[in-house]
Amino acid sequence: MDNQGILREEQKVQNMTVVPAPKKEDTPETKRMKESFAFFGPVTFCYALFYTFCMFKNGSGVTFPFFVAASLLYLCFSLSKLGLTLKKGSVFYMVSMMLLAVSTFCTDDWRIIAFNKTGIFLLMMSLLLHQFYDTAKWNLGKYLGSIFLMVFASIGELGRPFMDAARYFKKHEGRKNKNLWYVLLGIVIAAPLLLIVIALLSSADAVFRQMADRLLKGIRIGNICNILFRICFLFFASYLLTAFLCKRTLKETVKDHRKGEPVLAITINGMLTVIYLLFSGIQIIYLFLGRMQLPEGYTYAAYAREGFFQLLAVGILNLIIVLVSLCFFRESKILKGILTVMSLCTFIMIASSALRMIIYIRFYYMTFLRILVLWALLLLFVLFVGIVISIYRESFPLFRYSTAVVTVLYLLISFAHPDYIIAAVNVANAPSGAQEQENGEWESQNSFFLSDEPYHDYSYLAGLSADAAPVLIPYLADLGYDLESFYIRGEMENRWGMWDEKWESLDEADQNRCIAAMIDRGDIRRRWSDGFGYYYLRKLQLSTDSFGIRTYNISRHMALKQIATGSAQSAK
Repeated sequence: MDNQGILREEQKVQNMTVVPAPKKEDTPETKRMKESFAFFGPVTFCYALFYTFCMFKNGSGVTFPFFVAASLLYLCFSLSKLGLTLKKGSVFYMVSMMLLAVSTFCTDDWRIIAFNKTGIFLLMMSLLLHQFYDTAKWNLGKYLGSIFLMVFASIGELGRPFMDAARYFKKHEGRKNKNLWYVLLGIVIAAPLLLIVIALLSSADAVFRQMADRLLKGIRIGNICNILFRICFLFFASYLLTAFLCKRTLKETVKDHRKGEPVLAITINGMLTVIYLLFSGIQIIYLFLGRMQLPEGYTYAAYAREGFFQLLAVGILNLIIVLVSLCFFRESKILKGILTVMSLCTFIMIASSALRMIIYIRFYYMTFLRILVLWALLLLFVLFVGIVISIYRESFPLFRYSTAVVTVLYLLISFAHPDYIIAAVNVANAPSGAQEQENGEWESQNSFFLSDEPYHDYSYLAGLSADAAPVLIPYLADLGYDLESFYIRGEMENRWGMWDEKWESLDEADQNRCIAAMIDRGDIRRRWSDGFGYYYLRKLQLSTDSFGIRTYNISRHMALKQIATGSAQSAK
């Protein structure tokens, strides 16, 4: 091979050599975080400790609002260390989170508590994105995708706390580092000495022994593992999220996906709208005006008491269809007109579903699901108002509008205590002890309800939370229940344990035999409502078994107060 051939081969080798990509420089926030490990390390650890103190076996106590407040305080201090300030609009997220936290501490309804915590999580994630990115033009899909990516991509920062700690201690080698090791060594040496001293002092004094026994009783392997897991989880979750956000790896721009042919959307939505117009006309004539003949075998009440879930589903489907049409198809005046008509038909469907549900409640009384359906219909109505505006105003901030609407409306149902409303409505239409004792007859005092029979779903009442206690406890006293038995630990479990053994699984004959046995003992008077109240009282007893300063809850406190008042009146 000649020299030119050799040179050409060497040139090819040089061209094939992979040049490493330049290392991406740290953002200013990442540099500040690395330099401020003396703040982020200890403060994040203290935050995790405070979380464990607040939330250990205490999901809805008075400490929950303090934990949420500490989370916001931790965020503000972290932003300050990173050289950032609170943006406009952040206060709304923070106030909403605190209101949800207060609502959690005021209720005993596990469904509301679960919804509250989910809402707080989503608001916190949205607040973090709002602080680190320009989210003014983000839509729902961009927010949800970013939250998902932020939560799972932050796991990639798992090594950051260790690397930042190693860098800090290497930079600050000296007396402070030695003092830290001396403190850790002192803790290791003092631990066995403390156990020996506690054992000796316990044998020397009975009072101290009782205090030590109560303290050591809670020290179990399961509790220790639970506490350590909580501390580690929140420390790493907080540190990793902050480290990921400081890198600013998420893209702020939102792609314009409106590239679809509008004729396709016009065809699909047009066909649906024709059906909706026909259906809406039927609703106006049959349901709202009631001026046309119903199908054979149907009464007006029977016609109105069906279809509300289906109409709610269609309303949600229309919401999705309109949003997809606005986000993925090019602008068209005809499409806008069809979407407007579809939205107006959806308003009629929402009204029809709400009217049907109200009529259904008039016949079958109140449940949590029925309240939730009415709330969802109201939410759907307000969301469609924003959608109609966004059809003609492209600059309308639909996502921020939707966030505000969902938050405000949910706060209303959260503070309303649905279980209290359910108990108040249903008990008002159930026979009282005086009515049954006098003539065994029942007569509704409320013209709103159309049922010919009194409310009798006592198993549903028994499953309500402590939120219903201000209504149920006086009702139980009126029915002749022994409220004093609430204070006798274990008595109800022994006497009324059949409820814990799945009372509903017994056949009618066995249930009658159990009731007869209780009547013979003089425990209760025969009534078709017998038994459910003791099950409810047992639930309250279990939920307030470890009631204290840390686990204080307003709803449970009100339940205990009602029981104490009812017991005192019975004693007189």
